Amino acid sequence: MKLEILEKGYCYHIYNRGINGCDIFSNNDNKRYFLSRLKHYLIPHISVFAYCLMDNHFHLVIRIENDTELIQKVSNFFNAYAKAFNKQQNRTGSLFEKHFKRVRLESEVYLRNLIVYVHLNPTHHLNQDFTKFHFSSYATFLSNKPTALARNEVIELFGGFDNFVCCHSARQEFLNETYTFE
Repeated sequence: MKLEILEKGYCYHIYNRGINGCDIFSNNDNKRYFLSRLKHYLIPHISVFAYCLMDNHFHLVIRIENDTELIQKVSNFFNAYAKAFNKQQNRTGSLFEKHFKRVRLESEVYLRNLIVYVHLNPTHHLNQDFTKFHFSSYATFLSNKPTALARNEVIELFGGFDNFVCCHSARQEFLNETYTFE
């Protein structure tokens, strides 16, 4: 399988899961540590448009700002997290599936839909209200707290704050509908 390279100026969907479907986060501290390592290793080399950390997988929507040795930086980020998690859990071996998945986004429509998809992950996988899920970037977009997220750019991508919220709610309502065929 040929892996997509990470090129400056392009947006990507980066995702992976635990090897054999195992959990990669056993508690909220693990998720906070993952985000701190993301910031340490990859900011300012990337802009983060969205993220969601589930127990056994994660999603990142990013844009590459500086591709100088970025693959090595990404590798260092994942390795640092895996080593810390393995030490904490008293386990050895691979934590993640072999290679992180990466898909280059070719259109703004796809980017907007992906951001909404990533934010709705808690609803899909945990049957939880995505607006209250702590380890998704959605709530950060709604707050005024300082953030490393590309908040203003993402809000503009949706045509404003109200439309950002509306697009998420409309998609959620669509997913909640049940269809019967007679």
